[in-house]
Amino acid sequence: MIDGYKSIEHCKIEMGCLNVLIGANGAGKSNFISFFRLIATLLDHRLQSLVGKAGGPDAVLHFGRKKTEALNAELYFGNNGYKFALEPTNDNRMMFQREALWWNMSGDKGVSSGHFESQADQYRSGITQYTLPIMRRWRVYHFHDTSDSARVKQSHRINDNDYLREDGGNLAAFLFRLKKNHVNHYKRIVKTIQMVAPFFGEFYLRPSPDNEDYIQLEWTEKEQDVPFKASELSDGTLRFILLATVMLQPEEYMPSAIIVDEPELGLHPYAINVLAELIKSASDQHQLIISTQSVELVNQFDAEDLIVVDKQNGASTFKRLNTGDLSEWLEDYSLGELWKKNLLGGRPQR
Repeated sequence: MIDGYKSIEHCKIEMGCLNVLIGANGAGKSNFISFFRLIATLLDHRLQSLVGKAGGPDAVLHFGRKKTEALNAELYFGNNGYKFALEPTNDNRMMFQREALWWNMSGDKGVSSGHFESQADQYRSGITQYTLPIMRRWRVYHFHDTSDSARVKQSHRINDNDYLREDGGNLAAFLFRLKKNHVNHYKRIVKTIQMVAPFFGEFYLRPSPDNEDYIQLEWTEKEQDVPFKASELSDGTLRFILLATVMLQPEEYMPSAIIVDEPELGLHPYAINVLAELIKSASDQHQLIISTQSVELVNQFDAEDLIVVDKQNGASTFKRLNTGDLSEWLEDYSLGELWKKNLLGGRPQR
């Protein structure tokens, strides 16, 4: 449950293994995605930094503090849960009005109130041992920046390889580790990339000749040995490489939840089809939350996978679809076609 966060006045929805958000521009899909980044930042004790960078509490609360007194959230994992309420202060920070844990249906375990950074990990219970570490392993990936200054195209430390960073900025170091220690996973990533980019031969992974503590993403064309820089890949190819690495990485590095905003950006329709298969395969063992505006991507999923996001009176609404309600329509049309015809919702409203 989310109350009072950005465009989300109220949201109560059960999340499955695969959750695909569809909706018009400005409906609130990205705000829903960013809520999970808020949770990760909050648990990492960097709430005030996030609030400051966002522009203060009024940029976080639904229509600001005059409309919304506090941001409330309740997250449930079976019989366990985490709850908090954040209220604005006069010095433009956000303070915990309340923070509580719920473990094995035993009721709220109040951590405390009046603090400015999370104290959830100070309470000794099963949720701090099991649930909180899972929440900290949520990864909100954002691969939109493929400009010349994008971190994925720059040199970075070769030992920055514990996990693939949210912007893919350590991709070369991460792939270098996979090639050394997880050969089968690495080969599968390369073969998947070759499906959508037949010219792609192999990654050219090596420490920088000038400084062996650093590495930069390089690659070769098929049957060639001349290395190219990441800047010589198309934006769509580079984004697909990042997405394939996320979905095909070894289990020990996998996030507990994979969250991606508009993964189809810049991809060829065939690449979108391959991406859909990767998403569905990864969702067999992990929770995925995807937002999209791609009809081609929507066509690859079932109605139950979709969450329709609309905006009514300035507030985002969330509705999960049901195949039974659409069975007659689905005999003649695909989900994407029904979405284009505005029979599912999630289209621009006048």
